[in-house]
Amino acid sequence: MRAIPAGETRGYGEVALSAGFPRGARRVARVLGENTDPHLPWHRVLRADGRIALPAGSAAAAEQVARLRAEGVVVEDGRVRAARRPARHALDALLWAPAPPAIIRRPK
Repeated sequence: MRAIPAGETRGYGEVALSAGFPRGARRVARVLGENTDPHLPWHRVLRADGRIALPAGSAAAAEQVARLRAEGVVVEDGRVRAARRPARHALDALLWAPAPPAIIRRPK
């Protein structure tokens, strides 16, 4: 979570994948729920659809919105509508994409 730049957000699943737990979104949520480190940028982690996971109207949700807005993130109705970031796993796409058709060169 510390690697998420100010003004950007990530989903719980993205954070889990970065930590080496591809199916660990709930684990990330649990870790955040037990967090006592005031310097951890917990406010940059959202649901996959950009919604704040905390109960609407709660003090914690209001704090998350305030922290995100202080970093220049636009939050409307409890949701961040950010521009799509480039695919983080572009290398995976290149490695695992189907091979291009072979070029057959015929001798002249």
